[in-house]
Amino acid sequence: MKILCSITIAAITAGILLSTGCRDNAEKTTATTSESPARKVWTAAQANEWYAKRPWMVGANFIPSTAINQLEMWQKESFDTATISKELGWAASIGFNTMRVYLHHLAWNQDKQGFKDRMARYLAIADSKGIKTIFVIFDDCWNKDPKAGTQPAPKTGIHNSGWMQDPGDPYYKDSTLFPELESYVKDIITHFGKDQRILLWDVYNEPGNSGKLDSSLPLLVNVFTWARAANPEQPLTAGLWAWDFEKLNQVQIENSDVITYHDYEDAPWHKRVVELLQTHGKPLICTEYMARTRNSNFSNILPMLKENNVGAINWGLVAGKTNTIYAWDTPMADGSEPPVWFHDIFRKDGTPYKKEETDLIRRLTTAGK
Repeated sequence: MKILCSITIAAITAGILLSTGCRDNAEKTTATTSESPARKVWTAAQANEWYAKRPWMVGANFIPSTAINQLEMWQKESFDTATISKELGWAASIGFNTMRVYLHHLAWNQDKQGFKDRMARYLAIADSKGIKTIFVIFDDCWNKDPKAGTQPAPKTGIHNSGWMQDPGDPYYKDSTLFPELESYVKDIITHFGKDQRILLWDVYNEPGNSGKLDSSLPLLVNVFTWARAANPEQPLTAGLWAWDFEKLNQVQIENSDVITYHDYEDAPWHKRVVELLQTHGKPLICTEYMARTRNSNFSNILPMLKENNVGAINWGLVAGKTNTIYAWDTPMADGSEPPVWFHDIFRKDGTPYKKEETDLIRRLTTAGK
């Protein structure tokens, strides 16, 4: 989602390029419990063996255009299988094989079995299109007070005006409320932990965002613990995104079976990030990129990621209620179409925003097949 910090090579080196000495210290923040975990963090050899068995991962962060946020996507009254099927079909038509999809614990808390049933229905639709899924569990971005039920209407011309954090305040920092979150994490990962339609579990999106900083550290450590205790066959990860968040980055690197990250910068900077992260020896998946007004485009980023065998998951598929055609800090009060879309690929009728982009994506995803 939104990169909030200024980034420097020094910050990357300090925050994510762990030396031998840093690894000794990082062991103190690796997720553990008083009992032995169900399985250890994958070694580089295990991670690379898993990655080598799969095609190049390419796709988008997905929410149907009819949903403003995760709750509207997943609650019974607004779960829209027709739109999901139609829009995933458009994704498949350009060769996308992976979607990153956010969950929300309030939808589970409201209707536990129904929520899992809807997850299964989503997975069946995606699988029918040849698409694997990355599920995201927690998220520190945007509105901090989520509520189940009818969701707000979009605010005109404002990026992600109705997106909800999960768990939001006060859950993320009140450990007395953690048992509910633990039950949620263990329930869904135990239930779907052997489901081959799920590519991996992204346990926490952008921890420390929205001004939370290191206050998100306890929940980050715990969600890794809970997820690993459920012993899924799929790998676990939490994507790096703010290179000077040293404590959070350390926990994310040390507990991720495969390394994921976000980068909305242009190609030279993004390539340097790839080169630094490659020193860990594990597979890389970029789970957020593509912000046209920041010169993060399909034309300059996607070929570079493919060349480096890095998974490529851009932000946005179909323009809709999330309003992510508008830039983070550039609202348009009249709701008119911006001169350059920030995110998203397709219009609501399925036509591409830029045909040259979808042509490029199709060429890159079908090359060699």
